[in-house]
Amino acid sequence: MSKDTSPIILAFSGGLDTSFCVPWLKENYGRDVVTACVDTGGIDDEAARALKDRALALGAIEHVLIDARQEFFETVIKYLIAGNVLRGNAYPLCVGAERGLQAEKLAQIATQRGATTVAHGCTAAGNDQVRFEVALRTLNPGLEVLAPVRDNSWVRAEQLAYLEDHGMPLPPRGSAYSINRGLWGITIGGRETLTSESSIPESAWVLSSNAFSDPQEPSTHELTFSKGIPSKLDGRALPPVRLIEEVEKLAGSYGIGRGIHLGDTVLGTKGRVAFEAPAAITLITAHRELEKLVLSQQQMRIKDIVAHIYGDFVHEGKQLDLVCTDVEALLASSQRRVTGTVRFTLRPGHLFIDGVESDYSLLAATKGVYGEAAGEWTPGDALGYARILSLTGTLQTRAGGH
Repeated sequence: MSKDTSPIILAFSGGLDTSFCVPWLKENYGRDVVTACVDTGGIDDEAARALKDRALALGAIEHVLIDARQEFFETVIKYLIAGNVLRGNAYPLCVGAERGLQAEKLAQIATQRGATTVAHGCTAAGNDQVRFEVALRTLNPGLEVLAPVRDNSWVRAEQLAYLEDHGMPLPPRGSAYSINRGLWGITIGGRETLTSESSIPESAWVLSSNAFSDPQEPSTHELTFSKGIPSKLDGRALPPVRLIEEVEKLAGSYGIGRGIHLGDTVLGTKGRVAFEAPAAITLITAHRELEKLVLSQQQMRIKDIVAHIYGDFVHEGKQLDLVCTDVEALLASSQRRVTGTVRFTLRPGHLFIDGVESDYSLLAATKGVYGEAAGEWTPGDALGYARILSLTGTLQTRAGGH
């Protein structure tokens, strides 16, 4: 059997784990390494250049950067908005929801270059190792997947020593906090999030560090949705990715979207992470209010059930499973009348919905006036309805009296 000489495609973030993987894979497998970064938000031109320079300095023969922000919106974020997905009723899946798309791009690069092997720098302790493995094996069961840090239980000190011994550039040090950034928000991990007792310090917040020390005056804004897709900010038509980026700056400056999520990891343990998701929280809050106006109670009840399950699947890296396609079809169908404008006011730490309007308003469609006048029924109809509705309770009370 001939030796495999195809390159190893490595998911590359530029952090310690993936930096370590480049020379270690080359040394231990005797094969070239192609680093791949799939941009799902948070990478500007300067960061992109730094990633490429680092990858090549570490020994990669090629560095690939794919701008997948629009595709991330189309394949994931728009369904998170449609489902108003908040894990634990708080966390909008800021980071992790993109792993399926990143794995898909990794598999595509491997196919384009005739590679049989992909690699990632995940440890054994986190969620991402599972997300990558599930997605990659779903996409291409024949791909060999390597995870050197996880499979060899390398710790940070050992990785740093390896890079130093081999004369390789070290990743920047300084912050005591692990920060992951994407189009849908930021997660921040530090010693405070390893336990459940306290918050991270004010200085550790990234998007809203001055929101309370230098508070802004209240301001009122409008968001317009077209069939569930955010389309305008303050009357300006914007493509979704640009709109999300602008809402992040706007709402982030007021400290909107801060939180600390405590919940279940993919592995079944409890985990805790701080997050900043000003765009996600603003858009989901506005979107849900618009849905209250245009969707029926039954539509929202079904949506909430499947959206909760969908959020679990995305969290676990299963969004490439066909069941998610089925759920996405329902969510997309539910958005046919979710068109209208939401007005909201921002104050430091507070988002207030002022009002909402739509051509599909169910409130405007009724002939009655809530609490004042019946327009669709008579007083006798109301009395009969109340009697019928109370029948189950009446019978239960009567039966319990024997």
